[in-house]
Amino acid sequence: MVLDKGTKVNIFLLLIVTVVFIWSVFKPAELLTWVAEVSPAVVVLIIVTATYNKFRLTSLSYFIIAILSILTFIGGHYTYAEVPLFNWIKDEFDLNRNHYDRFGHFLKGLGVIVIRELLLRQTPLTKGPWLVGIATSIMLAIAALYEIIEWLSTKLPNAGQGTKDFLGMQGDIWDAQWDMSLVFIGSILSLLIFSKLHDTLLIKLNRNSTYPKNRES
Repeated sequence: MVLDKGTKVNIFLLLIVTVVFIWSVFKPAELLTWVAEVSPAVVVLIIVTATYNKFRLTSLSYFIIAILSILTFIGGHYTYAEVPLFNWIKDEFDLNRNHYDRFGHFLKGLGVIVIRELLLRQTPLTKGPWLVGIATSIMLAIAALYEIIEWLSTKLPNAGQGTKDFLGMQGDIWDAQWDMSLVFIGSILSLLIFSKLHDTLLIKLNRNSTYPKNRES
């Protein structure tokens, strides 16, 4: 079977993500925290892999999914409050916390591009203010749901250090608000920076495949 260039790139991304996942499995800082952190990414990866031949996304969306998965696997392995590079940054610049969690939430705003693609290809929405508003709102809703799950984890019987690591507040009572704000900022910047490229890739995908198309094509 001859693989097209896009498929080769996507397989390469999957291999990188798989290698990082395998690395993250070995001696994580807290096993239950690792399971809680990586599970959503693993579910998404299983879905996009299983549906690849029936519903192929743009290379940009797959790249974003890969980046966010790797981000999650690293955070799950060390816990978000103890990622070494950001501990070094914390010490070097005399910061009051490890900011990997904040950095991660900012990057999670990239996910709005994947949502944008699904909306364009699976709903009557077309490019414009409604698309921006709804895509951003869905991204914020996903982020809010995750914050609620983190909060609920602290209400479980015998909630211990693993739950605290999963919550990742690091003593900041406004941590959830910071996280939501950074996802919002990341989403807006992602739409501003990548929408034009995304549109080009959608057109290319529509021309070269029989997968569900952008409603504007």
